[in-house]
Amino acid sequence: MVKVIASSLRKGNVVDMDGRLYVILSAQNIHPGKGTPVTQVDMRRISDGTKVSERWRTTEQVEKATVDEREYDFLYEDGEGFHFMEPETYEQIAVSPDVIGDGKVYLQEGMRCWLKTFEGACIAIEFPQKITVEITETEPVVKGQTASSSYKPAMTDSGLRVMVPPHIGPGTRIIINTEDNTYVSRAQD
Repeated sequence: MVKVIASSLRKGNVVDMDGRLYVILSAQNIHPGKGTPVTQVDMRRISDGTKVSERWRTTEQVEKATVDEREYDFLYEDGEGFHFMEPETYEQIAVSPDVIGDGKVYLQEGMRCWLKTFEGACIAIEFPQKITVEITETEPVVKGQTASSSYKPAMTDSGLRVMVPPHIGPGTRIIINTEDNTYVSRAQD
């Protein structure tokens, strides 16, 4: 266990509170006009999946658990969950759907992700920052709409809704940012 200040906590970190481990789902540093800055954290208890919110002063010390962080390749999804393989040892691990969460729309066969494991069980996943997806449907361009004026909604092959520039149509491959689901550019392939 390592002690760190609360303001340094990030999504995917694992903390120890009262002998129980929690994985951080979101962390936000709040600086009010008056008073002490605080770190607001939403966490999930690893043992039973219970979600908890906690608030610490940004300078408070928090116990951060040491987890194994390694790259894994996504293989497939079935009734047991999502299956990943460690590229060097070919060791496979099944990850439960509640760990993947809304990130399921980013997963593509062969995709390399960072899995955080504790005592052999996956507790958190980190997706690549940018992924390539194909547009399956978009709304038609409104006449007189300029390229810089606005974006239009589009649906990707994985079921993700994104906003794209007017010149992007169905069948176009684009790159999106997984942190906020925003359009980055056209894919160069």
